[in-house]
Amino acid sequence: MWNASSFGSFCAHFYSHLKLEDVLHHGHWRWDILCTMIPEEVKLDLMLFDPIKQAGDKTGLGSCSSMSSASLSSRPQLHHHYNLSSKLANNVKSSSCAVMRRKPGGVAAVKAAAYSASSSMADHGNNKAVLGIVFKPFEEVKKELLSIPKMPHQSLARQGYSSHCEAALNAQINVEYNVSYVYHAMYAYFDRDNVALKGFAKYFKESSMEERQHAEIMMEYQNKRGGRVKLESMLMPFTEFDHAEKGDALNAMELALSLERLNNEKLLNLHKVATQNKDVQLADFIESEFLVGQVEDIKKISEYVAELRRLGKGHGVWHFDQMLLNGEVAA
Repeated sequence: MWNASSFGSFCAHFYSHLKLEDVLHHGHWRWDILCTMIPEEVKLDLMLFDPIKQAGDKTGLGSCSSMSSASLSSRPQLHHHYNLSSKLANNVKSSSCAVMRRKPGGVAAVKAAAYSASSSMADHGNNKAVLGIVFKPFEEVKKELLSIPKMPHQSLARQGYSSHCEAALNAQINVEYNVSYVYHAMYAYFDRDNVALKGFAKYFKESSMEERQHAEIMMEYQNKRGGRVKLESMLMPFTEFDHAEKGDALNAMELALSLERLNNEKLLNLHKVATQNKDVQLADFIESEFLVGQVEDIKKISEYVAELRRLGKGHGVWHFDQMLLNGEVAA
């Protein structure tokens, strides 16, 4: 096993006879020349990084004199170790050359630098063993390559996205569009010339646009996850909102509160489907984009209903309408 002491001895011998113009070509190491300069008694033991010899030295490397950059790069299983060795040599060389330029007794400093570098690499290997983290990208990526669809009609971005989550999200998209449709009908009612409550018309128009925007955000997310958006037909909403006892303003606002509560229930069901299918990304999307705002909307509309119940059907409704129109009420 090549330890820190033998590595330091090698570096002291190696760099004392090294000529940069012999081993550097356009800023790149000439590994074929470097390997011929390594003494046979100090061989580069790749077991420092990988238990190759446990498999009976199937690599066929033999001595360091037969090892070149081409031979290493042609073996994918050793390419990672080749890069580690290159980085290790570069670190020792940069520090050792600087010391040898400044001090006559630079060989001892080179040994110290070699020991530090080799200890660092050994610690790296020990940490991997302790943590149990062994990343083999060229092996692990094979499974992902096989899972990439080949047919042109299949999504390339889809990963861990179940059909249940896809269907549930499509259902919620249609819920958002239906709520928007009802709000738009309310806007049309309060904008009539014989109703003329412009503040309520403005509020319900903005609410309709908000619900439509929610549906579009969900459609974008559906496409992002590799799903397919499927829109369904919408039911025709009410066109009249007047009520003999409550009046049109209170009746419409209570209906809006019912819609928001229903929408919140549907969102919670969607989140439940995501959790059951272990889709953490969909669950996070619902939480961050919709659930917090939904609770705030329910609280706001509940306050509007309480105020309108207190006002009745008289002049107070017009005053409340003006507050909505001028933004004096948090719309």
